Amino acid sequence: MTADRPGLPGSGTPGTPQPVDSSWRTLFRMARPRATRANAFAALLAIVLGFAIATQVQQTNQSGLEQLREDELVRILDDVSQEQSRLAADTRALEVSRDKLVSGVDSSAEALKSAQQRLDTLGILTGTAPATGPGVVITISDADHKITAARLLDALQELRDAGAEAVQIGDVRVVAETWFADADGAIEIGGERVTQPYVIKAIGDSATMASAMDIPGGVSESVRGDGAVITVVQSNDVAITALHSLSEPRYARPVPAPSP
Repeated sequence: MTADRPGLPGSGTPGTPQPVDSSWRTLFRMARPRATRANAFAALLAIVLGFAIATQVQQTNQSGLEQLREDELVRILDDVSQEQSRLAADTRALEVSRDKLVSGVDSSAEALKSAQQRLDTLGILTGTAPATGPGVVITISDADHKITAARLLDALQELRDAGAEAVQIGDVRVVAETWFADADGAIEIGGERVTQPYVIKAIGDSATMASAMDIPGGVSESVRGDGAVITVVQSNDVAITALHSLSEPRYARPVPAPSP
């Protein structure tokens, strides 16, 4: 009797196993989402976007505002609105960057650079990062203590109207929600007591801001009318080092990023 041939049907000896086609397994592995650096930075940008929106909608501290005139309150409201519009533009830019990351258009290096630039910009606008650049340094010496919080607020508004991008008064970083109040021979700014001489640093177009201080009937003339001395010095290198601490919003919460 002829012995059964191995591997043939009906053979008594088990046949040699045939290779299994793994194409479907390979395709499945390729289709699975991968934890790439681009995806990680997309998530980071989404978190920063939500945090920026939540921070800007929190209520402004009203302490000290009851002492201001109606026109000064209107100017504060207008300034806050302008600040929110500027941050809204930055938010839209962040959304574009996030969408590019999700779609894989940008390389990892470009994504890192873009994310850092946007974070730096938001840090300057919210006062959480130091800043340097051209601007002015204003010093107000008030030996008779005639300068009020309203006068410093006028100076701040004139600087912002002239395009100031970052402002520091004394050791206080001034942002959209910063408030001013008179406090027994000194001035309270954002909860910090500031004494004279009052030093105001502002970064922006130095010539434009200096001109804004010296317009007829403007800040410089009003300060001198109070019996104080004011100097405005233009500089190509103004350093703003004071930082603003962001508070946790009580009511606002970030909007979750849509699923890709």
